Amino acid sequence: MRLQDIVVRIQDAIEGKRKWQKKWRAHMARVKALPRDYQIVYKEIQNYLFKVGPVELTCGTGLLSGIIDLFEEGAALGKGALEVTGSDVAAFCDDLIKDSKTYADIYQESVDQEVNKAMKKSYG
Repeated sequence: MRLQDIVVRIQDAIEGKRKWQKKWRAHMARVKALPRDYQIVYKEIQNYLFKVGPVELTCGTGLLSGIIDLFEEGAALGKGALEVTGSDVAAFCDDLIKDSKTYADIYQESVDQEVNKAMKKSYG
């Protein structure tokens, strides 16, 4: 690979990061514009989803932006945050990602593959 190609790749990566940061700042500005109870619930949802790890969270803000859309709509209707999510916020999150692949799923698949590979190697 030529030096010029490497420089272009680095510039592309930096520009991509800048675009993502700009998008994230706009996203967080929307969160800060929500009523306080929605901000609190959003932060807990975000923390929960980052720990549980639906894979698509690494691809942008789509799921999180959808939650903000829902919260903005609820706030506009005068509802409290827990009226929108229900009192079991973790169950609300689980329902949102029930059809999504998580990092736990990927890890589980890799463990299964490694066991199968080792068993074939040991027993032919």
